[in-house]
Amino acid sequence: MSSSETPAANASAVAQDAVGRAENGHCTEALPALRKSVGHLADKELKRKVGLAGVRCAMTLNQPNAAVDFLQVLTRDFPQDPEVLYVAVHAYSDLSTLTSQLLAKNAPNSSQAHELLAESYEMQGKWDLAEKEYRTILKHDPKIPGVHFRLGRLLLSKPNPGPEVAEEAKHEFEQELQIDPTNAGAEYVLGELARQNQQLDDAVTHFSRAAKLDTHFGEAYLGLGATLLAEKKYPDAIPPLETAVKLEPQNPNAHYNLATAYTRAGRKQDGEKEFAIHQRLIGAQTAAPEGSPPDSHEQ
Repeated sequence: MSSSETPAANASAVAQDAVGRAENGHCTEALPALRKSVGHLADKELKRKVGLAGVRCAMTLNQPNAAVDFLQVLTRDFPQDPEVLYVAVHAYSDLSTLTSQLLAKNAPNSSQAHELLAESYEMQGKWDLAEKEYRTILKHDPKIPGVHFRLGRLLLSKPNPGPEVAEEAKHEFEQELQIDPTNAGAEYVLGELARQNQQLDDAVTHFSRAAKLDTHFGEAYLGLGATLLAEKKYPDAIPPLETAVKLEPQNPNAHYNLATAYTRAGRKQDGEKEFAIHQRLIGAQTAAPEGSPPDSHEQ
């Protein structure tokens, strides 16, 4: 370094040289300099170029840890940059594929490998194959947390599930709660199933447990409030529905049910306010023509 060069200027020169090498396909030479310089550059545009080049080179050279280091810098310093986000999407996707291949190679019979395969089948809509993988897991370890819940959810996701499928799914959610009593999702779905079968007291019990287990679970509060409405317990329905509205302010069903509870509990002005919000949200979602009749469906 000459006497006229500052450390910062020298670091920039090294970084620019490394970016140039990376762009010319010399990643093996460029990567060490890119890793060394990415966290020490004041020039934001140069840091961005170094980070992007670093991700590409790290992925090319099959160095996932280095790629993640570059991605952390990029997403922290350039969180809204379209190119950064594009590169991050593809890099994380490739890293996910690489990791799943390693899992399949190193532990093909593990519950994790079967679960990953089941999730893949679910995304493809191959319900029977996914179910087979979940049942394989449970055959070897029936008490593994989370799998009964996923199987129950899968059964209900099948096209046109009949009453016998819903009953089978219910059994899976109950099994899940025996293993993990803190599973709010299982309590919630049991509440929905009970409500659909007009077992309103059971529905209230399950929704209440779900809301207690996860105090940010807006749908659980909505389910509880809607069930209390169906039981004509209007004052009791108001607190959970108020919570649902706070947690999910853009959910028109929450506002509609709260409007109904207010109105039937004698709070007409509050009810009108919530009905107006409901109508505004529905209008924004559907772009309904002005003057359309209000939605009269109550959960």
